[in-house]
Amino acid sequence: MKVDFSKNNGLIPVIIQNSETQQVLMLGYMNEEALQKTQEENVVTFFSRSKNRLWTKGETSGNFLKVVSIKEDCDQDALLIQVIPNGPTCHNGTTSCFAIEPKIPFLNELENVIENRIANPSSISYVASLFQKGINKIAQKVGEEAVELVIEAKDDNKDLFIGEAADLLFHYLILLQAKNMKLNDIEQELMRRMKK
Repeated sequence: MKVDFSKNNGLIPVIIQNSETQQVLMLGYMNEEALQKTQEENVVTFFSRSKNRLWTKGETSGNFLKVVSIKEDCDQDALLIQVIPNGPTCHNGTTSCFAIEPKIPFLNELENVIENRIANPSSISYVASLFQKGINKIAQKVGEEAVELVIEAKDDNKDLFIGEAADLLFHYLILLQAKNMKLNDIEQELMRRMKK
């Protein structure tokens, strides 16, 4: 990485982004020394313009930013650092210094709807009625939907295949709720396997 520190009095802008949610967390500045320290310690250190010194984010609050990746822009005069934040990033106690909260991915939103229908059952809710039949019936439904998807995979009807794939995924999410698990649990396991 060849970063151009010759502009802006030796400082470059640095965008901090959550590596998992892709949410932009903050903007800071680095000089060469701050970048070197960040690379050596894998924790984000800025150059504080107001304090006129190096400043490791979290040195007072404990909300450090663990570095996942560092990338320079096309002109090599700005950085994007993806991090895993240890607590809120903003000094106001919010996740981000920007007011925009990340959009919940659709599957997580659907997971929340399923959880709500289980917690607040109604007589017209398919989810609630299936959940009340117990784990064996839910698991059986997942098995049935999996078989139907395999059958459709052997044909060339895209619409039927998509419909069966959606049915399987929907029932799988209900099964996760029945097992007291979240999509995030499965994501974490898949991420762990990717590192092997």
